[in-house]
Amino acid sequence: MFKLEKTDQTLLIVVGILTLFAPFILNPFPEGSAMAQFNAGYPDLMQRFVIFGIFAIGFNILFGLTGYLSFGHAAFLGVGSYAAVWMFKLLSMNVIPAIILSVVVAGLFSLLIGFISLRRSGIYFSILTLAFAQMMFALAYSVLTPITGGETGLQLALDDPRIFGASQTPEGNIPVPGLFGLEMRDSFDLVMGSWVFTFNIGYYFCAMVMIASFYLAIRIFRSPFGLMLRAVKSNQQRMNYTGLNTRPYTLAAFVISGMYAGLAGGLMASMDPLAGAERMQWTASGEVVLMTILGGAGTLIGPVLGAGFIKYFENIFSKINSTILHEWFAFLPDGLEDFIVAILYPFIGKGWHLTLGILFMMVVIFLPGGLVEGGQRIRSWLQKRKSEKNTPNGSTEPAE
Repeated sequence: MFKLEKTDQTLLIVVGILTLFAPFILNPFPEGSAMAQFNAGYPDLMQRFVIFGIFAIGFNILFGLTGYLSFGHAAFLGVGSYAAVWMFKLLSMNVIPAIILSVVVAGLFSLLIGFISLRRSGIYFSILTLAFAQMMFALAYSVLTPITGGETGLQLALDDPRIFGASQTPEGNIPVPGLFGLEMRDSFDLVMGSWVFTFNIGYYFCAMVMIASFYLAIRIFRSPFGLMLRAVKSNQQRMNYTGLNTRPYTLAAFVISGMYAGLAGGLMASMDPLAGAERMQWTASGEVVLMTILGGAGTLIGPVLGAGFIKYFENIFSKINSTILHEWFAFLPDGLEDFIVAILYPFIGKGWHLTLGILFMMVVIFLPGGLVEGGQRIRSWLQKRKSEKNTPNGSTEPAE
């Protein structure tokens, strides 16, 4: 099925099920309960999970397979967003042409930057990509203001020409992105007792794109091309000594990775038709590096897990304040309650970066393979426990 091995096929099905049933999985607590703060099922956050999952999957094709660490991948995310918004302004509000243009433009930019940056490797390559990204950020923020909107960002307006669509709705509002009549912001709620589950058109569109992107990544990982990229990571110098030119392979990986980033940028603009220079900053590039390493660089599902983990912290833990903490520990004596709140408060709210940093250090120290390695260790431990349980008195059969 899908021309995949059984393990990869199972992984794709699991990712598909988790993605499609995310409105249920991310809303585990009833509305109004003390733990409802940890629900993450609202459309904006679910969209961020899958969009940044696509971004991280693409980055992993470059970093996870070749070992080339780019500190400027957010440039392609921003370029994709700008291209999509310009398509909305000039052509129509249909998301398909906007996303196609985002991928194409990001691919062209990544081809140019990769052709120059890949003349160097190691830290020199990383610094080159960072320099290009910061140059593009500076251009978008100031010099190219007529094209990018500068500090305020590129936005839709009522006087946009929009060749194949209306410039404004009958009510006089700016149209919203859609897909053949379905608006990306359309949602419906399913109420089951005290639970409220929201199903959003934009999320499911992004989810389908992410599943397709994940499938393509599997095919790349298992292809001869992916094997060649692994060889580059293993020992590029030895490959060069054999007379094999590795630059076309690394450049192809860089371009594919940049196109993934452009796709993510186009989806971001499709959900919220606004593009700003902040999406091209070095901090955004560093974020996708954290996502990939935290989930497990070089693994298939690791970057998706890392993206979901970081976005969950950013949007959920950052909203927990001292009032919520006092509600949680109200059953304790006043002095003990205040003490626990004082201990925990620096790690939540505005201090969520501190918690994420500690977790990241723990993963790097104890789980170099990321969250995926943690899952593999747990599975091995459970299998060992099961085998010991099935063997009487923990003994083994003697060899004949």
